[in-house]
Amino acid sequence: MQNQETHSISEPQASQQVQPQFLFKSLSDKYEKDNIGHGKGVYISTYGCQMNVNDSDRMYALLEMANFTPVNDPEQAEVIIINACSVREKPVHKVYSEVGTYRKLKERNPNLKIGVGGCVGSQEKGKLIDQQPLIDFVFGTDNIDSLPEIVAKSFINPNDSVIETQFRHREPYMVETLVRNPGVSTFVNITKGCDNFCTFCVVPYTRGREKSRPYSHVIDDIKNLMQRGVKEVTVLGQNVNSYKSECGKDFADLLEGIVLETEVERVRYTTSHPKDFDEKLMKVMAKYNPRICEYIHLPIQSGNSEVLKRMNRGYTREEYLAKVNQIKSILPNAVLSTDIIVGFPGETEEQFKDTVSLVLEVGYETIYAFKYSPRPFTKAARFEDQVPEDVKSRRLDELLAAHDQWTREEVKKYEGQVLKVLVDQFDDKRNSLSGRTTQNKNVFFLGEKDLVGKIIDVKITKAFPSTMRGEVI
Repeated sequence: MQNQETHSISEPQASQQVQPQFLFKSLSDKYEKDNIGHGKGVYISTYGCQMNVNDSDRMYALLEMANFTPVNDPEQAEVIIINACSVREKPVHKVYSEVGTYRKLKERNPNLKIGVGGCVGSQEKGKLIDQQPLIDFVFGTDNIDSLPEIVAKSFINPNDSVIETQFRHREPYMVETLVRNPGVSTFVNITKGCDNFCTFCVVPYTRGREKSRPYSHVIDDIKNLMQRGVKEVTVLGQNVNSYKSECGKDFADLLEGIVLETEVERVRYTTSHPKDFDEKLMKVMAKYNPRICEYIHLPIQSGNSEVLKRMNRGYTREEYLAKVNQIKSILPNAVLSTDIIVGFPGETEEQFKDTVSLVLEVGYETIYAFKYSPRPFTKAARFEDQVPEDVKSRRLDELLAAHDQWTREEVKKYEGQVLKVLVDQFDDKRNSLSGRTTQNKNVFFLGEKDLVGKIIDVKITKAFPSTMRGEVI
């Protein structure tokens, strides 16, 4: 899963009515009958990847069904939840730090409940409460749908900590998308968990084994979201390429079905695994472009075959480059991004240089690069020859500098081009708009609010590595 080390705080707005179609109709009725929340304010902060952001949306929706009230400020909350990633070490430290900032709130309001969820909850379990007694409840990624009951237990038995982090491996993945305020673009989960067991990755231990949602549920979700104004969906999974429905449809079939069976204007997806990215998917993307956007996030992790083998990635440098060349042949306008780990145990200077050379050879317009961080339960954490921290830092700086120099020149090709932009935000203070191109470029330009939700032509006047400026044609 593409992880950009972001921290986001949801800003609840007047929610549109969520209409559950599958499992949550009965739950919604139960919450309304029991009146669990009694109007208590809930505040959620989120660290990590798109999956965590989507999970926070789900938490808000579930708690709102239980009559909790989303708030923008922890000062207004009676329930504070930190939904945190544990792919790297730093977010775990951030959790402890953030909980500490709520100490005075807890002193003023002893009834305030503080909870930790996400991958950190799955990984750390009761250790979180042992190390930070201000925490009242902990839950894992497989326990989100029990969140109203978890919070209720915390209020009913205030002296007892609540810890629910068990995986439900045998249960089918039958949930629906719950989004309070989907806006123009939103996420739709299609898989959860991962079976790849890369030696550096904690995801199989924090999100469990891989499961796919039924094909018809995904299609119905998107149709329902469209009725609420959604124009674009991003289908999510730790490895979307390994999607396999109960009726035998694979990921390429699912994308084609979304295009043919719904009228959604744009489809994106993340994250792909190179070993499972096949020609069938490339051809489906080409056939239905631009409704299926020509942006592909294809994590390489390392440009050296020996390091890739130690990572258990399932492909070599040569195989990856061959796949990239095939993508460029079938999808000549495709824009690629990637994830990279520098300083993996045993990585030599020459192996690191292989990564730099591959980045420049492929021509990624965006990279998400991080220093290797040992994670609990993973094989790589036990490897010998851990790379010193100063070496990892120096290599990361070198990689980012090399890519930045290349991409600053590369993105100039967009200047003067007219691109299709789906407008998704309006800034009333500046009377300006922003939106994304099919290449996943953020574009800012002047315009009126009534353009939100429309796909319009924008001429690019200035291009930067991460954003662009333009004018409406």
